[in-house]
Amino acid sequence: MKWNIGNKLGSLIAFAVIAFITLGTMTFIMIAKLNESISWDIHTRQVLHLNESIRSLLQDAETGQRGYIITGDEKYLEPFNSSKEIYDNFKEIVELTSDNPNQQKRLEKLKTLIDAKYANLQEAIDIRRANDFEAALKIVKTGEGKKIMDDYRTLAGEIENEENNLLTKRRATMLTDAANIKSIIVIGTLFSIILLSVVSFFVIRNISRPLSKVTKIADLISAGDLTSNLEAMNRSDEIGILNLAFIKMINVLRKMANAAQQIASGDLTGAIVPQSEKDILGNAFSQMLINLRQIMKDISEGVNLLGSSASEILAATTQVASGAAESATAISETTTTVEEVRQAAQLSSQKASNVSDNAQQVVQITKSGEKAVNETISGMHDIQKRMEAVANTIVRLSEQSQQIGGIIAAVTDVADQSNLLAVNAAIEAAKAGEHGKGFAVVAQEIKSLAQQSKQSTIQVRNILNDVQKATNAAVMATEQTSKAVENGVKQSNQAGDAIKKLADSANKAVEATLQIVASSDQQLVGMDQIGFAMQNINQAGTANAASMVKTEKAAKGLHELGQKLGILVNQYKI
Repeated sequence: MKWNIGNKLGSLIAFAVIAFITLGTMTFIMIAKLNESISWDIHTRQVLHLNESIRSLLQDAETGQRGYIITGDEKYLEPFNSSKEIYDNFKEIVELTSDNPNQQKRLEKLKTLIDAKYANLQEAIDIRRANDFEAALKIVKTGEGKKIMDDYRTLAGEIENEENNLLTKRRATMLTDAANIKSIIVIGTLFSIILLSVVSFFVIRNISRPLSKVTKIADLISAGDLTSNLEAMNRSDEIGILNLAFIKMINVLRKMANAAQQIASGDLTGAIVPQSEKDILGNAFSQMLINLRQIMKDISEGVNLLGSSASEILAATTQVASGAAESATAISETTTTVEEVRQAAQLSSQKASNVSDNAQQVVQITKSGEKAVNETISGMHDIQKRMEAVANTIVRLSEQSQQIGGIIAAVTDVADQSNLLAVNAAIEAAKAGEHGKGFAVVAQEIKSLAQQSKQSTIQVRNILNDVQKATNAAVMATEQTSKAVENGVKQSNQAGDAIKKLADSANKAVEATLQIVASSDQQLVGMDQIGFAMQNINQAGTANAASMVKTEKAAKGLHELGQKLGILVNQYKI
């Protein structure tokens, strides 16, 4: 196996490239052949299309000519005139069939028939233009044009049949070429895949199997396992070189591991020789061993010094710790006393605050009372005004009742006079006899009305007397109510003055209590500050005492550490 991995992989890729180039070349050749078959198929279809187009144009020309002969209208000649492009199509079909002698012969005859047909059509058209319909119709009836068209259809049919036969053959060739391309692609691809798979299997196996062995050993080494051995391979490629490098690396790592175990056991007398100047691990181990020797010497000297210093620190911290404990006890007692004084000041402040709150409540109540008295005085004034209005109303009612009495008297007089007139009328009616009967009836009715009016005035007078009595009683009552209202107003004013004086006294009391509360609050703030300061001092003292205890423990630990370090240093051999 003198080939390296690059040559093996390169040969595999080259083989794959050659296989795909061969397959592509064969496919290209077959596709070119298929394209040629397709072009011939298109060529034949063009010939058939042109042949059909010539026949269609010739028929259009004949149709236009007959329409013109029948009608004499030039517009019917449009198909005839446009059919002249038949010669362009004929020229194209001749070029397309230039490699077919049989078709060329047929096309020569076809050209003669086309010329003859156009000459026949043109002759009839010219005669019809001369306004000779019968002569033009006679030319059509001769049948010469029909014979030319029959010969043309026969010859065009032969051309079409030969082209259809060629089309069938070329289509079969095209299908055969397509099938061959498909077979080449499928078989060539399968063959290339199988061949490449076999070659790839052997090449990859030749590379992957030895690499898997080296990978397993590398995995064990990464986990710290140096007990496995790697066999040497008789290979000169990269894998053989890699295998040899791993064998050397395992041996070097084992040497380093043995040296590390020796150092871990406390033996620093050994020596480590690096593999080369670029051996980073070997140089680092060698330098580490030298540094450890020097460090152990320095630690040994430091441990001796640490032991003596720790003994002195332990004695000093023991004395400071006892003093700190006594100071903490005294500060704690002082803090307790300050707390009791602060609580007493707080109680006094609370009581002064309660007194201030009560005084403020009294002020609020007196303000409410003063407001109520003011409202009462205002209400009494309103009542007094209303009673005066009632009195005025009753006086006016009394005056109106007197006026009603005068009206009643007048009504009574009217009733007496009416009664008197009724009597006189009755007398006069009696004197009149039969003619005065109607007047007597009227007089009687007036008399009855006068009596009813008199009775009604008597009832109204009685009612009016009752109203006058009630009015007089109301006048007396309103006078007494007005006097009572005046007394109520005076008493309300007196109550308002008393409440104002009470409010002034309450305000003064509130100001005094506020001053007391402010003084108590200041004392309480001062005591709080003293208590807070004493708590801080107490906390500082406690923390100091705790720190001293910790320091004492640390000093003891430091002393013990010095002793342990001495024991540990003595374990190493320098």
